[in-house]
Amino acid sequence: MAQRLTATVALVTGASSGIGEATALALAAEGAQVAVVARRRDRLEDLAARIGDAGGRALVIEADVTERQQAEGAVATTVEQLGRLDTVVNNAGVMLLGPVVDAPVEEWERMLSLNVQGLMYVAHAALPHLLQAAADGPREVADLINVSSVAGRVARNGSAVYNATKHAVGAFSEGLRQEVTQRHVRVSLIEPGAVDTELPDHNRPAIREHLQQRFADVERLRSEDIADAIAYVVTRARHVAINELLVRPTEQQA
Repeated sequence: MAQRLTATVALVTGASSGIGEATALALAAEGAQVAVVARRRDRLEDLAARIGDAGGRALVIEADVTERQQAEGAVATTVEQLGRLDTVVNNAGVMLLGPVVDAPVEEWERMLSLNVQGLMYVAHAALPHLLQAAADGPREVADLINVSSVAGRVARNGSAVYNATKHAVGAFSEGLRQEVTQRHVRVSLIEPGAVDTELPDHNRPAIREHLQQRFADVERLRSEDIADAIAYVVTRARHVAINELLVRPTEQQA
């Protein structure tokens, strides 16, 4: 099958593991040059080497997108080094669960900073380049993918602030979609259910144990499943926009 993203450039945040890593590999397999962005440079370099071994090209950018200048710099470096920007996958995020009562407020600040502000910083910096790609690029369309969660649809006891950040991602995505869709920049929201990644590992021990029990009988999604969904969205024909995609394990009820 022909590579559908040949002559295009993609940027993926949170690319050092999980969904971001799998997405970078999937987009590279479709022919895109990929800028991989995260804080763990060693993992990014390993990912870039694997993409290179498969015949692709990856640009390693060590950055913390919660810092506005670093987010803007990641976008600028991508365009300077790879020449353009056609696809952005805003994947970087953190999930820190627990009750609101007596919660460590620092966890809230971390989630808001990364899940909301960091995503918005990257989107804002990328939009001029995406609009330009849609106007004169090889595909005459550009894509901004914001990775949310089923938590952006359904609020749960013990997940209030994480829910709030992911609902914010959904609202931002839809408002921006309406703003730029007639200029052929497609804004898409991807909402994974339970995925077997590092995401739960950042929680406090009691919460990690609760999550393990909750999903003990569920065959969780793999990162490659979400990467496949993202690749599907960004390879549609110019006149087709997948605005929102919810992907849950078959056995996950809520």
